Amino acid sequence: MTAPDGVPEVRAGDDLAGLLLDLAELADGDVVLVTSKVVSKAEGRVVPGATRDDVLADETVRVVARRGPTTIVRTRHGLTMAAAGIDASNVELGSVVLLPEDPDASARRLRSELRARTGRNVGVVVTDTAGRAWREGQTDIAIGVAGLLVSEDHAGRVDAYGNPLAVTAPAVADELAGAAELAQGKLGGRPFAVVRGRADLVLAPDDDGPGARALVRPEGGDLFGYGAREAVVRALLGDSADRAPFGAPAPAEELAAVLARVTAAEPTPEPGGLLVRTDRPEAVAALAFAHGWQVELEQAEVRSAVVARLRPAVS
Repeated sequence: MTAPDGVPEVRAGDDLAGLLLDLAELADGDVVLVTSKVVSKAEGRVVPGATRDDVLADETVRVVARRGPTTIVRTRHGLTMAAAGIDASNVELGSVVLLPEDPDASARRLRSELRARTGRNVGVVVTDTAGRAWREGQTDIAIGVAGLLVSEDHAGRVDAYGNPLAVTAPAVADELAGAAELAQGKLGGRPFAVVRGRADLVLAPDDDGPGARALVRPEGGDLFGYGAREAVVRALLGDSADRAPFGAPAPAEELAAVLARVTAAEPTPEPGGLLVRTDRPEAVAALAFAHGWQVELEQAEVRSAVVARLRPAVS
């Protein structure tokens, strides 16, 4: 892996392919990695006279979590990142850089330009820095990809002991992005990196592949669609617009066990759902919402209790 020195300050309209080719020779099967920062600069995604807070709302689909000054959001790209990936480093004072409008499209354009000028078939990865759940620190990930396998599917293979690999799928595009950051450094002025030796990951010239979008879990497919505090608030509010991040309806047995544990009620199965008598209807409603179910409440014979009929929610 190499990261060439000598890249000048990138500005709107600059030719990224030309900047790279002035400093590096490419071979068939190389993987070219470029930071989203310089892609955004070249595409005019710098906002002068602005702060993160000024532009955060426009780059946000929904807030995932807030802790002190940190806001984690889901972006229009489907990425979950602090401050929507808006960056105020390595840019003129008083300006911020937004993520590329469509990082996969940016990667495809750069790949096409490099092939047109060199005849070489390469893969291209647009990288950005992100934190990770459960881990301190940050690493670079792939937010745009063209001409490259983004993950390797090991399902069906066996290890040296004969054990089947059921769900092993290395996100090779992210692994390459993290490795490239080691060569580039944060302050070295080296926004490009070239990886040689993984031509097996590079697709045919006429195949750009699924892009980095393929690595983004859909709404409801992520076990951590909200932060811990935010999930409690959303469940208690019960707004139908907030359902998707909680995922598909849980099995009736799972919800019944949770209701019994939290409210001491004993839900009984009925056609299409569950019935429970409770003096804690708000708790039942919140638990049902968090598990992808909806509730109809009826007054019970005992004034302090209600009958709750629960059904899986229909999106």
